[in-house]
Formats: sequence, C-alpha cells, structure tokens
Amino acid sequence: MPVAGKVVVVVMPAYNASKTLLETYNDIPKEFVDEIILVDDSSRDDTVRLAKEIGIKTFVHPRNIGYGGNQKTCYREALKAGAEIVIMLHPDYQYDPKKIPQIIAPIVEGRASLVLGSRIMGGGALNGGMPIWKYIANRFLTFIMNLVLKKRLSEYHTGYRAYSKEFLETIPFGLNSDDFVFDAEIIIQCVNLDFKIGEIEVSTIYRNDSSCIDFISSLRYGFGILRALWQYILHKNGLVRQSYLMRQQEGCSNE
Repeated sequence: MPVAGKVVVVVMPAYNASKTLLETYNDIPKEFVDEIILVDDSSRDDTVRLAKEIGIKTFVHPRNIGYGGNQKTCYREALKAGAEIVIMLHPDYQYDPKKIPQIIAPIVEGRASLVLGSRIMGGGALNGGMPIWKYIANRFLTFIMNLVLKKRLSEYHTGYRAYSKEFLETIPFGLNSDDFVFDAEIIIQCVNLDFKIGEIEVSTIYRNDSSCIDFISSLRYGFGILRALWQYILHKNGLVRQSYLMRQQEGCSNE
C-alpha cells in the first residue's frame, strides 16, 4: 500500500464538475492513493461520462440530494472499499490535490483523526480570490465556533479534509444534514467525542468553474451552524440529548 500500510481513498462529491474534473484528477499524486471515488449528485453536464472515461469509480444519485447527502454516500462507499484514510477533495480544483501527502500525514502518524486544509493559514483565502464578504463571514463563524468548542482552529469551513476510518466508523454521520451544514456538524461530532483535529496550510483558487454557494445559501449555512452549536451546548450540558452527537452504537447506523 502507498502510505505506511494504510488504504487511502480519495472521494470527490461532484455536481456539474466536467470543466475541472480532469485537471483535478491529473494532479492527484497517485502514488499516495489506492482508489478514487466520485459521487455525482445528479449533474446536468458531462461529469459522469467524463469520470467513467477517465476510469474513476463512479456512483450517481438519480436526484439531487444536497452536498451533505453527497458526502454521506462518499464516506459509505469509501469504507466499503476498505479505506483506512478518506480524503474529501472537491473536483472543481478550488483546492490543490498535490497537498494530499501533507493532509494525510497527521493521521498516518497518529496525531489526528480529522485534518482540515486551512485556506486562512498563510493568507491563502484572499490571495486565492475568496470574495471579501465570504472571508468576513468565514472569520466570524470560525470565531464563534472556536468560542463554543473551546478550540483554536484557523478555519472550520474548508472543503478539503481527511478522516481516519476509526472516526468515520464511530460517528453517526448518516444523521447529519444533507445540506452544507454537514461540514460543521462533523467537526462538532469530532470535538464532542474527543477525537484530535489537525490543520495544514492549503492554497485555494476561486474562478468561474469553482463551486461557490450564493449569498442566500451562505446565510442559511450560517444560521445552520448557530443551530448546531446550540444543540451541542444543550447536549454537552445534559439538557437535550442529540442523537447525531452520540457514538454510532448509541445513536444510529450510517446505512
């Protein structure tokens, strides 16, 4: 196996990614990866055809179920494929695929179960063209999450992540949101169950072909995060038990 005996699987949650998929795939350092899985969320372009032509293992949702719902399929299929480390990489080339060795290193070395590729470390967000309103919202929500979760992470809202098998098999991610709030909920689950979180610096590229949620969706995302944090506070203080914050055997299966 490419990495210290670990089976490494890259998952790509895709929606209308035909213009950037090949570029993303070509820059994945294959010597560090055992398998690449793409889950298409009912795209309206040639994403599926192109993925199959490239030779990527592809799963297709017959209808669009949302970004979080797409991730659920990604992680289920990766675990079925025997993954011991799962990397989520967007196929829109917003994040640098060549950073895969760095993002899996903390998991391989046993220093973390979840690793976030931070666009804030090193100023990558603004240098890469992140809209200023999105940057301000990112910093505000990160501040609030650090305050509530008692962490000092530079960013919570990145879409470039690596997970250990143990972590994904422990949390009931099947109970998480099917929307963008999934990303925040899975970090809250990580903190609640005392798994270690690592960060690496990544660059980012914002361009016309990169996926980007609009202002209204961003507002819903922000309020969804605040709701998830409130649920965490209630759960942590024993006031209202939240099933998605329990271990899988206590809460629900991911199937």
